[in-house]
Amino acid sequence: MSVVEGARVDAGSGEGGGAEGPVRLDGRLRLVLVVLLVAQFMLAVDFSILNVALPVIGDGLGFSLSNLQWIATSFALCAAGFTLLFGRVADLFGRRRLFLVGLAVLGLSSLAGGLATSPEMLLVARVFQGLATAAVTPAGLSLLTTSFPEGPLRQKALGLNGALMSAGFTTGAILGGVLTDLLSWRWAFFINVPVALAVLFIAPAVIKESRPSVRPKLDLPGATAVTLGLLALIYGLTQAGEHGWGSGSALAWLAAGVVLLVVFYAIESKSAAPLVPVSVLKKKTVAWGNIAGLIAFLTETSLVFLMTLYLQEVLDFSPLTAGLSFGVLGIGTVIGGSIAPRVIGATSTRSTLIIGGVLQAVATLSLIALGETSSSMWLLLVATFAGGVGNMLVIVGFMVTATTGLPDHEQGMATGLATMTQQVGITMGTPIMSAIAAANTDIHAGITTAVIVNTAIVVLGTLTTALFLRNKAAKDLAAAG
Repeated sequence: MSVVEGARVDAGSGEGGGAEGPVRLDGRLRLVLVVLLVAQFMLAVDFSILNVALPVIGDGLGFSLSNLQWIATSFALCAAGFTLLFGRVADLFGRRRLFLVGLAVLGLSSLAGGLATSPEMLLVARVFQGLATAAVTPAGLSLLTTSFPEGPLRQKALGLNGALMSAGFTTGAILGGVLTDLLSWRWAFFINVPVALAVLFIAPAVIKESRPSVRPKLDLPGATAVTLGLLALIYGLTQAGEHGWGSGSALAWLAAGVVLLVVFYAIESKSAAPLVPVSVLKKKTVAWGNIAGLIAFLTETSLVFLMTLYLQEVLDFSPLTAGLSFGVLGIGTVIGGSIAPRVIGATSTRSTLIIGGVLQAVATLSLIALGETSSSMWLLLVATFAGGVGNMLVIVGFMVTATTGLPDHEQGMATGLATMTQQVGITMGTPIMSAIAAANTDIHAGITTAVIVNTAIVVLGTLTTALFLRNKAAKDLAAAG
């Protein structure tokens, strides 16, 4: 099953994925990599570009304070809730087709968001932006993993992808402040349009379609259960962030989400054509790799929120200055993504996950020494840089781990799982840390407590990797590298 012209990866090679493939990047593969990475970078920017602009958007379109959070929530619900379904749809009906359709929807919805004249119009645009993200992210990642065989080339591609995604999240925070201050919040939407058009123009000539020769049935009961379960879980998390973790509404939605996900697992164990085979969920590389990824995204993105709170509420920085302060974090993530494949090659994927987790934990813990004056900025800059490097080692290690040992025809499902993990982690981190920080009337003390909890979660993730990603799973990863 050829995905990219000039780079054949055998889809029928069994559990090991593609066996034969290119040993180095040629001109066409470089172009494929650039096209896919640009799309993923744009999606990452989209996750955070509106954060600083939300109050301005609210004033401009007449959002009430209580409804302002729906600008972010409507996007997060769709982006996280539908990603696993679209990941499987990409496997069944064509990865390139879904990738291109999703990009077209993203461009159109971004244009509509920038032209919005009412809250209703903006929220509809955000819903379609979320759906487009849920389609493009797993489709693009599966095109990436099937374009490069397991081993150094895939590790390099995933390293660059991880670096640009994390850098995109940071860039979004900076760019949102710059565009809002210098031009208008509408440009936070408009900026997607030319990028989407450029990718849509180039991608069809570079990336060939991929789909199985015999189209299997789509597991509609499983798809319904997991989509509703994720929607309930994400909505419950946003309610907890808004009303507190003791909120009856939040707890009810969270419980409903857990029940539906349990139902999903039961359906998959009996389905003749499951959305996600239980055998895949039981693979140590898939299970523990995704747990490591969940913790990596949960902790680092929520740490950005805590440090934004610290810079604006404790040091009294402007939103633009606070956003620019995260530039060093972006540099750290780019460096981490660039060196991650080398670290994996020199050690192992498991060791890279542990090294990255330890570095991130130490860097995060050091932030408890932040004071209430700007003299602490040197510590924040050094710690966020080092933490960005460590976090990116974990993220690249997670992506390599979670997609290793699966055949090409299941890569859309595997990357859908990984994307779901990423988006759920991003969504749940901020409500958790926000609730912890708000529990203390002293905002500085509350942030310090949340930083300690954040560190503890990183340590927990590192320990689970060290204890459970062992034996055969570790050997398989080493062999794949």
